[in-house]
Amino acid sequence: MTVSEDFTGLTSRFRGELLAHCYRMVGSVDEAEDLVQETFLRAWRSYEGFEGRSSVRTWLYRIATNVCLTAIERRGRRPLPSGLGGPTGDPEAPLEVASEVPWLQPLPDALVTADLEDPAAVTASRAGVRLAFVAALQYLSARQRAMLIMRDVLEWPAADVAELLGTTTTAINSGLRRARTQLARVMPAEDELAEPDDAVQRAVLERFAAAIEHADARVIAELLRADVVLEMPPFLTWFAGRDAVAGFVGSQLLTAPGADRLVPVTANGQAAFAVYRRDEHGVYRAHALQVLTLTATGIARIVAFADPGRFTSFGLPPEHPAGQART
Repeated sequence: MTVSEDFTGLTSRFRGELLAHCYRMVGSVDEAEDLVQETFLRAWRSYEGFEGRSSVRTWLYRIATNVCLTAIERRGRRPLPSGLGGPTGDPEAPLEVASEVPWLQPLPDALVTADLEDPAAVTASRAGVRLAFVAALQYLSARQRAMLIMRDVLEWPAADVAELLGTTTTAINSGLRRARTQLARVMPAEDELAEPDDAVQRAVLERFAAAIEHADARVIAELLRADVVLEMPPFLTWFAGRDAVAGFVGSQLLTAPGADRLVPVTANGQAAFAVYRRDEHGVYRAHALQVLTLTATGIARIVAFADPGRFTSFGLPPEHPAGQART
């Protein structure tokens, strides 16, 4: 066996969870993929010096974390609209676009779980990628993100995190307390976001998709929580509260029955839909990706990424056959 084959055999199975790790750190699928490539390149260059004092997984995570720390220092954070200003109460308000903002991106589940057979690797890939959590991480410094992810998501011992970051266990524990406190200020409580059981969730998703496709604003309003939030990057404008969200959806998003086709996908471990919108020629073209936060009391958040370019990372075509039924 060649050195190249040995390296590939030892490291390739960690690609999905390393992609999830880099995504948690930087909030961008595109950038995370580049950082994983950089991680493997650095690992390959130093492979002959790898003496097995730690596991291959730990070794790769160390490299990936350092690569991400450098990237964050250069590029800063990736927000959602709610991280940049207050909500708009007027559903008729014009939308303010900010295409220059490096927005948080949705993570296709298939990218981090495809080809994984080890249940532990699947769990590591899916943990800590929910959209609200990754968005909240953006409020932390690069080192705080690393501390919190390594300790609370990956469950590394504090001593190992301290060694990775070149500091002390006391400093890690102190920094972690501050990071958790800051995160608690911007994240909903877990008990508020308790998901409904599978049967109820499927029913809600079916009703939601049908309501969008039939342009039924009344049903959409029935499915929303009273404190629901709607965000639509790259638009800075966002809405909070059932009346504002339902009013905006009814007046500006639901154009006509049959105008949209929805394809179910999963993103960030959450239910999501790829929305195709019919153009003047009757062709359904990629329009937006909607990531939903479902709770036992209704839909709590909708983040609609109005970026057709995201469809590629979900393995979706740019056009949807007009007669094809939703599956």
